[in-house]
Amino acid sequence: ATRAFQAIRIAVNGELDVLRSVLPQAVHALAPGGRLAVISFHSLEDRMVKRCFREAAAQARAPSKAEVAAGLAFERERDEEWAALLGEDLPPMRLVNRKARAPSKGESEDNRRARSAKLRVIERAELT
Repeated sequence: ATRAFQAIRIAVNGELDVLRSVLPQAVHALAPGGRLAVISFHSLEDRMVKRCFREAAAQARAPSKAEVAAGLAFERERDEEWAALLGEDLPPMRLVNRKARAPSKGESEDNRRARSAKLRVIERAELT
């Protein structure tokens, strides 16, 4: 029953639509050296955050067309949905942790609601 009510709450509140619109805004608002940390509590949220952060970090290290043509690099497959939402003028970003961080066993035992939480962090590169 808990999952059914969670699905109803997500749909009624438009939570995924809000997340889809807020993530690109938050990424663009980061100051140089700033970090954006997002805690998600279910797989749909986590998948959206992961795709957004990966696309943002990948745009910063995308090879040039000359490198690809010379065989020095491969063109990566882009996440078209998030590429469009993030736009082309994105400053350099890097993933702080490659995989989502989950709560420790002790933390999950102390706080049952924390057991499904996942933390993802992205950082805007410093200006040089």
